[in-house]
Amino acid sequence: MDLEFFIQQLINGITLGGVYALIALGYTMVYGIIQLINFAHGEFFAAGGYMGVILISYLASQGLHPYACLAIALVLAMGYCALLAMAVERLAYKPLRNASRLAALLSALGMSIFLQNGLMLTQGVYDKAYPTEITSGGLEWGLISVSYMQMFIVGLTAALLVGLNILVFKTRIGRAMRATAQDKVMSALVGINSNRIIAVTFAIGAGLAAAAGIMVGLYYGSVNYSMGFVPGIKAFAAAVLGGIGNITGAMIGGLIIGMVEIFAAGYISGEYKDVFAFIILIGVLYFKPTGIMGENVDDTRV
Repeated sequence: MDLEFFIQQLINGITLGGVYALIALGYTMVYGIIQLINFAHGEFFAAGGYMGVILISYLASQGLHPYACLAIALVLAMGYCALLAMAVERLAYKPLRNASRLAALLSALGMSIFLQNGLMLTQGVYDKAYPTEITSGGLEWGLISVSYMQMFIVGLTAALLVGLNILVFKTRIGRAMRATAQDKVMSALVGINSNRIIAVTFAIGAGLAAAAGIMVGLYYGSVNYSMGFVPGIKAFAAAVLGGIGNITGAMIGGLIIGMVEIFAAGYISGEYKDVFAFIILIGVLYFKPTGIMGENVDDTRV
């Protein structure tokens, strides 16, 4: 029974950790390319969750198959949040690119509040429930149960992470992103449009966050306007834990935070699950301030 309980918590931890990893990638990609902590990133996660429930409900009312509804909603929600992130970057961050870091940080915090209140005014303060037809069913082995939704979340997360790695490390735009992150001036001299690359980076991060928002909405059954705050903070902690600016580190950090949260809830107390996640973060930063996979960099990069 203890082994079965452990395996069940492991499955739950992988599911939650994958969601945190997707959100953390947005933080780490943006920081890696312009050294900005985008605190509005959690709102892209929430916006994706809302777009998911709106689109799935509408498409289902038109008679489409539930899985077709989910696939179409996923693509459209990711595209919507990508465009939203590009607009936010253009309006709130681009004018401050040469300003102090404090100004950019305050702009990010202000944009987070603006977007959260926009969701509240347009969608209301009450939760919106996801259709249950997609989330039902699963497999069981004794006391171990794996829902089809958990399989979907883990599978889609893995596919998105692999796709991102291929994009960043195997494609031309990925090389341009890495060049811009390393040296914007030199990359501009060889013909790379840094403004376009930065906008694309925001779009990719927001698209991944939107996918995570739909997954969380399906997994927990509903979304609300403030849902981006706590997961956003935990995903930021995951990005720092793995090494801010490091894509692989963000993935590892997200999985660790998800595992710690689930195991702490299962073996200690659900009331203190958030505390233990941040204790791990503090411990890693105390002994290795750059994070698990971070590297020592100049003050100009920190």
